[in-house]
Amino acid sequence: MAVLAESGSNPDVELLYDINGLAKDAPHWFDRAMEFVGEYGLLLAMVLLVLWCWWSLRRRGGEDAASSVASLVWAPLAAGIAVLVNIPIRGFVERPRPFVDHQGLDVLVSGKNDFSFVSDHATITMALGVGLFVANRRFGVAGIALALLEGFCRVYMGVHYPTDVIGGFALGTAVALLLSPAAMALLTPLMKAVERSRRAGWIVRRRPARGPGDNALLPGARRPVESEERDLAA
Repeated sequence: MAVLAESGSNPDVELLYDINGLAKDAPHWFDRAMEFVGEYGLLLAMVLLVLWCWWSLRRRGGEDAASSVASLVWAPLAAGIAVLVNIPIRGFVERPRPFVDHQGLDVLVSGKNDFSFVSDHATITMALGVGLFVANRRFGVAGIALALLEGFCRVYMGVHYPTDVIGGFALGTAVALLLSPAAMALLTPLMKAVERSRRAGWIVRRRPARGPGDNALLPGARRPVESEERDLAA
């Protein structure tokens, strides 16, 4: 192919054309679906997965509830920090989008005029996936799988090189893992304080259902009048 000849023997560019070439052979409706999934859908799915994991950890409770929720809180924080770290990286590398230097790509999303390396979408989703894995392995595996699919979509859409995606995966993973000990040292005591709070404790663990006589066990609660009368009669 003439396009591949122009790219030389660069495996990064060749893989870009191979993956993006799938878009040319796919039906129009499938490309539109991939456009939505790659741009917004998988990010939304990651948010819902984080909320689902939080709901599961909250219901399970246990002595490690505060530390588990702290790990989960770290996941979106890690994603945000990774994106901030990526800002100077993009400015330093200044790699143009692949469609700027290479012709014949089927670009599914318009308006991408910023630099290409590294991919923000890949960075965010992998940081969330690894953060989820620290909190809960089952949810983490699902999150990492979504991140890998996000990386494929970005190349399929023609807006990133494969190495942009790999760099995003590496950046998201590094931030989520390397800063995790310091984050846990700060977030775990905070979540334990939240857990002890009467108003905000539901964030960490589900409140048990209260029976008719449970009010007597709550700090500061008065015993029912019927119970006091029975005690006096005895």
